[in-house]
Order: sequence, then C-alpha cells, then structure tokens
Amino acid sequence: MVTLYRRSLQCQRDGFWDRFQLGALGYIFSPRATGARQATPRSCSSHLSWFTMATDHQNPSSKQKNPASSTFKLNIYEQENFQGRCHELTGPCNNLQEAGVEKVGSILVLCGPWVGYERPGCKGEQYVLEKGEYPRWDSWTNSRRSDCIFSFRPIKVDSQEHKIILYENPNFAGKKIEIVDDDVPSFHAHGYQEKVSSVRVQSGTWVAYQYPGYRGYQYLFEKGEFKENTEFGAQIPQIQSVRRIRDMQWHQKGSFHTSN
Repeated sequence: MVTLYRRSLQCQRDGFWDRFQLGALGYIFSPRATGARQATPRSCSSHLSWFTMATDHQNPSSKQKNPASSTFKLNIYEQENFQGRCHELTGPCNNLQEAGVEKVGSILVLCGPWVGYERPGCKGEQYVLEKGEYPRWDSWTNSRRSDCIFSFRPIKVDSQEHKIILYENPNFAGKKIEIVDDDVPSFHAHGYQEKVSSVRVQSGTWVAYQYPGYRGYQYLFEKGEFKENTEFGAQIPQIQSVRRIRDMQWHQKGSFHTSN
C-alpha cells in the first residue's frame, strides 16, 4: 500500500484565489493568467431556476444531500470569451436546452465548485469547475472528445479533511493506494502502476484523472463507495492522478511520506 500526506499552503488576493486550475494541454494555469480571454465577463440578465437533478453513477451508495445551504453561482455565456446571451445558474440544471440555453460557449464561476456534464441528466463526460474564468471549451476539458455541456450541478464539499483509497480490483480488492490531504499528479511516480477499479472516499471531495498530470477524462468523487469503475463514470478502470476539491479551504496540517 502507498500512503501519501503533504503540507500545503495557499493565499487569497482581492477576493480571488490564486489557485491553479487545469489547462487544456495538461499543464496548470491560473484563471487570472488566461491569455485567451478577450472580453470582461458581464452580468447576466437571465436566471435559470432550480431543476430536478437526475443522479446516475455519482455517490451510488449514499444519499446525496442538496447543497443549497451554501451559495453557488455561475454564469453561462452562449459564445466564447463571455459573449452572447448570458444565463445565471444558482442550482442544479438537468437540461440546459430545455431551460433555454442554446450552447455553452464560456463559463464564469462566481461561487462553486460545480460539475458540468456532456449530456442531459448529469450523464456523460464530467467537467469539474472551480471559481474562475473559462473562456472556451478547452479551458474546462483536455480530453478533446466533446465541446458540449448539457447539465450542471453544484459540488458538495462536506469536509476540510481529505482521505481517499483507490483499489486495483472491483469490490475494494487487490493492491491499493491511500491518499490523505494531498494532491498526486502521478501515481506511477509513487510506485503505484495498477489499474483503479473501485474507490472508497472516506472524507473530502476529489477529482481524479485518466492520465498523469491531471489529464484525460475527469471523475468526481464525493464521500461514499464506488464498487466498480462504471459507478464513477469510467469506461475503463484507469486513474493515474488525483487532486482535492477544497472550495478555497486551506489546510494547515499534514506531512508528506510514502510507505509500502
């Protein structure tokens, strides 16, 4: 077994967090430094009401509570670079087209985090969106399979502590890697080269990636158990990097070490 810990420090500036977000080429970039932005995001005149959210593979073994007790807000623009019609979203939307949104061209997350889905009903490829600006589709995905988003929901961040265990085989069997309060850009670098077929999330909220360096398909993990890869939306049991979703929460403890 591989166990990982790390001390992490971050800072706040002007109400925006200088945290890094995933770029289209697999590198990390800050929303402040997004060179593709050509227009200042403007306020929205359209507000989308709350819609019934259909859950499928997310958190299958526990009932997902509605995170309405926190404030969530994002703006959807129908064209790139925050142009075109704008729609404000403050809760889960099961089908954007039914709500009058023709296309998602760019996104401004004012308060989150959120997850978008490739298809209606919160199905298909997943796109984790944290606070910041996303001027075009390749700023929220690097799989390059699809530029479509048809549904959204807020992500519940229920704990400041983070612990996740990933298993080689279904039903929590085989070799495993245990991660505590850390982001891991490469499982291979820490000696874990097996597939990932099942996952236990004991605390915190995570996003895993198909390839090292936070690249490829994204898989959202909220607290609960996932007995096989189809339960977290993966067609094949392949995860090679993972990071925490902290919603601007900083953790003042932890150390880094590995053990077998």
